[in-house]
Amino acid sequence: MYLGAIEAGGTKFVCALGNEQGQIIKSVSILTTGPEETIKQVVEFFHNEPLSAIGIGSFGPIDLNLKSPKYGHITMTPKIAWEDFNILGEVKKHFPIPIGFDTDVNAAALGEKIWGAAKEVDSFIYITVGTGIGVGAIVEGNLLHGLIHPEMGHIIVRRHPSDQYEGNCPYHKDCLEGLAAGPAILERWGKAGDEIQDQAQVWEMEAHYLAQALVNYLLILSPERIILGGGVMRQGQLIPLIREKVRDILNGYVHHSAILSAIEEFIVPPGLGENAGISGALALAVKARDTEF
Repeated sequence: MYLGAIEAGGTKFVCALGNEQGQIIKSVSILTTGPEETIKQVVEFFHNEPLSAIGIGSFGPIDLNLKSPKYGHITMTPKIAWEDFNILGEVKKHFPIPIGFDTDVNAAALGEKIWGAAKEVDSFIYITVGTGIGVGAIVEGNLLHGLIHPEMGHIIVRRHPSDQYEGNCPYHKDCLEGLAAGPAILERWGKAGDEIQDQAQVWEMEAHYLAQALVNYLLILSPERIILGGGVMRQGQLIPLIREKVRDILNGYVHHSAILSAIEEFIVPPGLGENAGISGALALAVKARDTEF
């Protein structure tokens, strides 16, 4: 029996078959179009496969309240065709087996906890910086949920002194995502990040915003590790800049060796690399199977 994994992204869906050791046996990437067409291709991928459970890590916001009539739905999203879509219900129609469901970043965090860079810690956060900015959190061994789920990509940060860009978040303009996600880099500088990787001012400004966010998360959640993933973080110079700025902003306030002398082990890239999201969905499948049976 296989485990199924669905990384439901706003640009693409990645579907995979895997096992409880986190190994991906086969996978496919599906362009995210309308719900009907996209889910049809998802179902086709898993059709006739011997599945014991499926995990879905979805873009959001999503409804994770088990008591809500909208549980399993994608809620208010800029992708209008997907607004109020019951993604969990549609998958359940075709596969009456345990199905784990959470945000894509919470899923990635779970994957990093089981197989990646957070195996030995109980509290940590996983951040993805790409088309958007999302944060998943595990606190004392449990995925963090509440009124909805963490939306830490939309916190308010102080502007860089030389930044005149207004921000592109459709809700807040100059929140963290509006100033520091991939599309903001493209709009501000006129080129994508991989085309301007040698321009120091680009990455100094990016680190200015991301370091503020990390300091806020650190002071609120006190994680034992911070994992930075996503397409923007492929810029190798960025994590060292962020580490330096985090230490500067804290100014000695968090007097702990993790910050003072071992920050290279505190702020780290994903142990699962590019597979953090799909491996996380696989981890949700394991969790759903073991919870239900």
